[in-house]
Formats: sequence, C-alpha cells, structure tokens
Amino acid sequence: MAMQISLDEVLSMLLSRVDAMTMANENMKSKFNILARAMYKKGLLTDEDITESVKEEHQLLLSLGAIKEMPDDAALKSTADNMIMWLKNDADAIKKSMKDYEEKVKAMIEEEQKKPHLDVASAADLERLDRMNGGSQNSRLIVP
Repeated sequence: MAMQISLDEVLSMLLSRVDAMTMANENMKSKFNILARAMYKKGLLTDEDITESVKEEHQLLLSLGAIKEMPDDAALKSTADNMIMWLKNDADAIKKSMKDYEEKVKAMIEEEQKKPHLDVASAADLERLDRMNGGSQNSRLIVP
C-alpha cells in the first residue's frame, strides 16, 4: 500500500535535513578553524603556505573546469589575507574587512541602479496599449 504524505510534511522533512546539514557544516568549519589555528600558532602553517595553497587551489579548480579563469594575484592575496586574519583571531581586522566589503557592495548596487533600465512589456500589455491608442495592429514599439 502506498504511503501518502502532505506537502507540509515533505517541506518539514526537507527543512530539517537542511538544518542538520547546516549544523554539520558549521561544526566541521569550527573544527577546521581550531586545528588550523593551532597549527598556525605552532609555526606549522605560515602566511606563505596559505598564500601558495590558495593559488594551488584555484589552479586545481581551473584545471577541473570549476572556474573559467584564474583570479588575478590581488584577488588571490585578498583571499589568503582573509584566511590569515581568521587564523590570527584578529577580530578588529575582520570587522574592518567586513565593513569595507559591505561598502563596496553598496557602491556597486548604487552604480547599478544609476544605469538606464529597459523594461519589456508582455504581449498582452502591448495589445492592451494598442487598443487604448486606437487599435493599430502594427504598433508594437512605444516611444515616450
């Protein structure tokens, strides 16, 4: 006999799975951070090691086709610097970095909003506007 479940039950199961995966991911990230921080403090992991590993990781991703192009050296250095700040427990630098990033994103959004936008009307809207303008069948472009 087939079992029937409601959409609410399916959604509830899916959300509980997502929550469990999120918790597992956070737990794994926390363990990684603790171990990497301990290795960094003991001198087993250096700034140069991290910088080189970031480059190697992106080279591997490029070779596998996971990324289309290799990030420039500035982007790779920025990624490595962020990891190093995290390992050093430099909360002030992390907060400043997050604030700088937020300001860059806001500036990009503002710049995007300044650009002209092209709105496309649906066929139904164009037909309705044609009827309002006298019913011309050939008129599909409306110029203000």
